[in-house]
Amino acid sequence: MPVSTNSPFLNPAAAPDYNPTIKELPESLRPRERMAYAGANALSTAELLAIILRTGGKGENVIRMSERLLVQYRGLTGLAQASHEELCQTHGLGTAKTTQIKAALELGRRLLLAAPEEQAQIHSPADVANLLMLEMGLLEREQLRTVLLDTKNRVQRIVTIYSGSLNTAVVRVGEIFREAIRANSASMIVVHNHPSGDPTPSPEDVRVTEKIVEAGHLLNIDVLDHLIVTRSRFVSLKERGLGFRT
Repeated sequence: MPVSTNSPFLNPAAAPDYNPTIKELPESLRPRERMAYAGANALSTAELLAIILRTGGKGENVIRMSERLLVQYRGLTGLAQASHEELCQTHGLGTAKTTQIKAALELGRRLLLAAPEEQAQIHSPADVANLLMLEMGLLEREQLRTVLLDTKNRVQRIVTIYSGSLNTAVVRVGEIFREAIRANSASMIVVHNHPSGDPTPSPEDVRVTEKIVEAGHLLNIDVLDHLIVTRSRFVSLKERGLGFRT
């Protein structure tokens, strides 16, 4: 039997508001079925989140809901940092779904801690850039993060410190080093993004770097580098000799 060209699966323009449930999708497009035959690596982050959530909110299927959550919270890092109360108040979520998300993220965190030999090890500025460029390069506002390292330069955690324009007036050294002290970190790398797409350090970037490096000396936590990242490029201030004593 011929298939109508007005089918929303073949011609989305025929039904722009069409939002099929997961059961209405072809089996080849359903996340659980795709995982079974293609493996978890073949699924997008939104599809993996959809499997955890199982059902969508009112007016949207679970995949669209997952995509919306990832955009709203700027990826898995944002979901992990959001409080239980904040997620519960998000459209489509409630106590049950929020608990499922938090449980899955906590399992991932514990797996990382249980196998420290599998943690990312930093050997160069490019290693740090590869960890963060994909996410931070897409941000619309400046954000500063710290990559906390142990004595073997393995990543302990990545912490978001500031969102907004970076300058010496807003930078509080105590905030930058708070989690590093709690984690007993041996060193850290500072990373922030330039939404303009130009990773060239500004004079203010250099002044902020000098301030952070000086504080690191006092706290016995080495600040190994300060990276500025964009969607496709990055600059190491350490390699350029900016903000670091030679």
